[in-house]
Amino acid sequence: MQYYEVYLSFGSNVGDRAANIETALKLLHDSGVKTKKLSSLYETEPWGNSNQPGFLNCAGIFDTNYSARKLMNEILGIEKQMGRQRTEKWQPRNIDIDILFFGNEIVNENGLIIPHPEMQKRKFVLTPLAEIAPGFVHPVLKKSILTLLSECKDELKVAQITI
Repeated sequence: MQYYEVYLSFGSNVGDRAANIETALKLLHDSGVKTKKLSSLYETEPWGNSNQPGFLNCAGIFDTNYSARKLMNEILGIEKQMGRQRTEKWQPRNIDIDILFFGNEIVNENGLIIPHPEMQKRKFVLTPLAEIAPGFVHPVLKKSILTLLSECKDELKVAQITI
């Protein structure tokens, strides 16, 4: 059985944000996606729609034997199970899970683009990712996460927190 190392991003800005992320991590684990490394939690300003509460974000490295499509389906199922409703872009949400990288694979399918096409523009993704995988090289942009973070023009606040 082949295992893939995947990089995921988590965000929550509704309800008990830390508990929401913890629940998502548990549900992923229960579905067979095993945590290898997790970043700290970060308090972040909302992206896209600033008229909403701030987010907690983190990133993680996981092992899975799922294909990229199967992993995406698992993630969407977990978000739905946790009550997420996708009605408009950049709306408040109790959980958001994004696939950032699926090993070094490049996936461009209907509804699934990996690496995440916007991650290099978002400090709330790059900062926690740089904590756990600073030297990982983006397979399309051919730059390390640390380099992408240093080049990122996003000026929204991202602050590491302790709980």
